[in-house]
Amino acid sequence: MKQTASISTPIITMFLVASGCQQKIEVELPTDEPVFVVEGTIFEGEAPLVFVGESQGYFDPVDANSVGQAFLPGALVTISDGTTAAELEELCTSNLPPELLETAAEILGFPDTVLAELDLCVYTSFDPAWRGMAGTTYALDVVIEETNMQASTTIVPAVPIDSAWFQSPGTIDSLGLMYAQFTDPDTLGNAYRWFAKRINLRPEWDPLAGQVKDDSFIAPLGSVTDDAFFNGLSFEFSAFRGAAANSTAWDDQFATSSEAGYFKSGDTVVVRMCSIDQSVFQAIRSYETLILSQGSPFAPPSSMMTNVDGGIGLWAGYGVWQDTVICQ
Repeated sequence: MKQTASISTPIITMFLVASGCQQKIEVELPTDEPVFVVEGTIFEGEAPLVFVGESQGYFDPVDANSVGQAFLPGALVTISDGTTAAELEELCTSNLPPELLETAAEILGFPDTVLAELDLCVYTSFDPAWRGMAGTTYALDVVIEETNMQASTTIVPAVPIDSAWFQSPGTIDSLGLMYAQFTDPDTLGNAYRWFAKRINLRPEWDPLAGQVKDDSFIAPLGSVTDDAFFNGLSFEFSAFRGAAANSTAWDDQFATSSEAGYFKSGDTVVVRMCSIDQSVFQAIRSYETLILSQGSPFAPPSSMMTNVDGGIGLWAGYGVWQDTVICQ
């Protein structure tokens, strides 16, 4: 009996495996209720820009059409400074003539070639009275499809950088990083975000000859910090060059270009050191942590934070200090 059992066991196992291979298994994925997303900024001296969209399912296809559909028109978007309020105007790229796409690209931070394929809607104000002012708290109210979302952000007065310069590390000749000397005020709780924008034209040999290198200010990964470890201190730091979202420029391709992440001798770079409030810092840091930890089995579990009630996303105010650095 024992011998018979030892012989029949593998046969039974093989039969079960074969039967399992022939069985058709259908898995029904749960359908989540749509979640509305608010992504808005108001920089000191600039108009508010607010995107209203709908989050996509994890398994939904991502292409030019789906990205365009994620941004929703028809929202009622109101901004208030605590004293007065104004309804923001809707601006959709599908309604713009070709000659205005370049201007829209500057405002929205997308290349005009991308805007030509997508229908992106942004809510903004053309009233000069609604340009960001340091020290002001701006409340945002968004209503879409019977959903109401609120958020608040403060434009914290900017802290100036002592000096900024370009420098090539090691033996790299023409490529380098941006360096700065900075002094943090002796008040705990300050938070900052770094941006840079190359404003010089690409040379004749460049495949994109004649175009401005950066259409908008770009924040590299790791762009935010607070003064928990350097409150009241003066110190030096360096920053890599970030790449614009969806950029197809050859020098933004890390897999093929040795210039990706670096500034270059001859570049003219406008740098920004922006002060942000703590809720904005926490939200952006959580986002950057998620991006930087993708694929790492040692990364601690985390989720992206939001300062939007009734939805997800970020409403961010920025106090702006900026200067121009010529890379030599």
